[in-house]
Amino acid sequence: MERDAHRGGESTRRDCLKYGGAIVGGGLLAGCVGGSDAGSTATTTGQETTTRAETTAAETETETETETAESETTTADDGSYTVSMAPVGDVTFESVPETWVANNGSWADMGIALGREPPKALWLTNRYHTQYYDEIPGVSVDKSDMVSLYQDGVSKELFYELDADVHVMDPNFLQNRFKGWEQADVDEITENVAPMFGNCIYAQHYPWHSDYRYYTLYEAFEKLATVFGATDRYEEFSSLHDQFQSNLDSVVPSESERPSAAVLWGVGEKPEKFYPYIIGEGTGFKHLRDLGVGDALADSDVKDFHGSRAAIDLETLLEVDPEVLMLRGYEAKSEQEFRNTVVEFLKNDDTASALTAVQNGDVYRAGSLYQGPITNLVLTERTAAQLYDASDELFDRQRVADIVNGEF
Repeated sequence: MERDAHRGGESTRRDCLKYGGAIVGGGLLAGCVGGSDAGSTATTTGQETTTRAETTAAETETETETETAESETTTADDGSYTVSMAPVGDVTFESVPETWVANNGSWADMGIALGREPPKALWLTNRYHTQYYDEIPGVSVDKSDMVSLYQDGVSKELFYELDADVHVMDPNFLQNRFKGWEQADVDEITENVAPMFGNCIYAQHYPWHSDYRYYTLYEAFEKLATVFGATDRYEEFSSLHDQFQSNLDSVVPSESERPSAAVLWGVGEKPEKFYPYIIGEGTGFKHLRDLGVGDALADSDVKDFHGSRAAIDLETLLEVDPEVLMLRGYEAKSEQEFRNTVVEFLKNDDTASALTAVQNGDVYRAGSLYQGPITNLVLTERTAAQLYDASDELFDRQRVADIVNGEF
């Protein structure tokens, strides 16, 4: 597909974006669970859940070690600037990107937090749960014109039609998440449309991501803030997040008093089988790690979905009998809808009704895998209320809105 066939040979703002660095090659195809929230988690079977302090220390240590290995952001005399991120390397921008495409709701939420217009497209728009913004005054996202990149495959032609200034996605995800794209296709879109700039941060199980670094939520957020020329908003959110973490200290009980939860992907409104998720690294589990949630599956014989690709039935779940059930796949439902359908089914099923979590009323939605700075605040506070009966607001919603709107 030649450039002139799509551009008519004209010079566009795309010529202001320069791409550099090597993209790490592909690997094995990794599938997913079907459904509106389908996603993936880290494969850490048997790994003990760390405390919040241990997790924070580990992430800080990782950030210190890895940041020195990367070239810092640089600005040239002509005003262009270069931002580095694995696996794409150095990407040089001669002007701040205006329109963009994002891989998933993690990156989309970062963009909203930075005061940007919503992305023109996502991998699947129904996995971007914009209802979380209902918690924030004056912040909302309209997805009605947003396009799903994946439509029984991903078309290169769609990238040309979207004509974005930057594609905030890991190119290796694009090549390995389904069959269809190769390095040559990534190179073509990079050259003819706009660069790729992203890293698959929500989980850490993909084999093709084993030889380049991951980023914590706020490391990735800072990178995107630099691309969008909005590091002031990032710094405000980072300060807000620090205060939020401090507020959690008075909410999270000692380790011996925390319940042990099983995180599962429920299949349908009447779930009789479940895909098990071991709590691991990646932004998709940040809210659970920050709350020090114990993992009921980690020391059982149940294998993580991404290692086994297998579901478990209610009988197997009853053998584990977790104190709490945290169910993924139901974020599109309100709390009441979830209780009227999924929870009601479990209460009336002969096997499920024998589960301790069902008998005690401790069955909850587990939150989306795709978390950015705003959605993570909302989901962490929601989970703290579910598990620890936290009743106070743990972050300042008006301050979030002010940062988004640049009023600080």
